Amino acid sequence: MPKLKTRKAAAKRFKVTGSGKFVRRHAFRNHLLDHKSPKRKRWLGTMAVVDERDADNVALMMPYA
Repeated sequence: MPKLKTRKAAAKRFKVTGSGKFVRRHAFRNHLLDHKSPKRKRWLGTMAVVDERDADNVALMMPYA
């Protein structure tokens, strides 16, 4: 059986935790940051767990993760 290819776009956006969950970045942290509070910007800088309904699709894009 041939090797499966990883979708490189997904590999750049998602990481796998030790327990096998996928984590992602928050949105709204790129620009237009002046009016956002420091607390909100700090929170947006942390990683978020991918929702369980989307995790199957991410796992298909990253077969060896």
